[in-house]
Amino acid sequence: MSRLGIIAGGGGLPLKLIKACQRNGTNCFVLALQGQTDKKILHDVPHRWSRVGAINEAIGILRSENVDTLVMAGSVRRPGLLEMKPDWRTLQVFARLGAAAFGDDALLSAVAAELEKEGFKLVGLHEIEPALMTPGGVLGKGTPSAENTADLEYGIRVVKALGQLDVGQAAVVQQGIVLGVEAAEGTDALLQRCRTLRRKGRGGVLIKMCKPQQDRRLDLPTVGLRTVRYAFEAGLAGIAVEAGASLMLDREEVIGAADKLGMFVMGFKTL
Repeated sequence: MSRLGIIAGGGGLPLKLIKACQRNGTNCFVLALQGQTDKKILHDVPHRWSRVGAINEAIGILRSENVDTLVMAGSVRRPGLLEMKPDWRTLQVFARLGAAAFGDDALLSAVAAELEKEGFKLVGLHEIEPALMTPGGVLGKGTPSAENTADLEYGIRVVKALGQLDVGQAAVVQQGIVLGVEAAEGTDALLQRCRTLRRKGRGGVLIKMCKPQQDRRLDLPTVGLRTVRYAFEAGLAGIAVEAGASLMLDREEVIGAADKLGMFVMGFKTL
């Protein structure tokens, strides 16, 4: 029987996927990552734990649990090499990648290739729960001003360039000035940092989009209620994420929260 394996990182996304599987009657198993996965989400689902740097161990667990299809869900904070304690297979991946191993996208793609080599089929999260994908257009009552639109257009260029270097998926732009770009710290920390960098007056836009070379089965930009709260605290006018290539958790709640705070939320298309 086909069984879906969920490789679960941090944040609320793995639980959304678990709930979707339970709702749809999908036979699933969770591979929880030590130091990453919230153990509270695992109480009513079959699961086992593995280290981030233990690819061979993870493959053994998935095989023993009769998993044949895999999906990755949630954020993964990459530990340093000493903390990771990579096994022999992980070290081989690092050796093949060389300097490219420092980029998240390249490393994820290499891990995916190892899993596919072992016969696992990798699918995108959107294939399991399409409702999580961000639709196009303005999604709430708030609409971007002409200045916000100019910031968005500039931000798209910035994030695209950032993504080509395999660095991050987000930037904050206000009045034509890049207040911050996302790197290893993640979007929440980016927004908190921008609180001290904001210009006078409400304005500025958080832009999130896929890296140009990104394998969309493995990692998609994600926003949720916490993103709205942090963006508001940073003084931003709105949030713009790539339509059809990003995830919006609790979409109706996100839109409702943005409306109450006087912010816009939208999905944009890129060429």
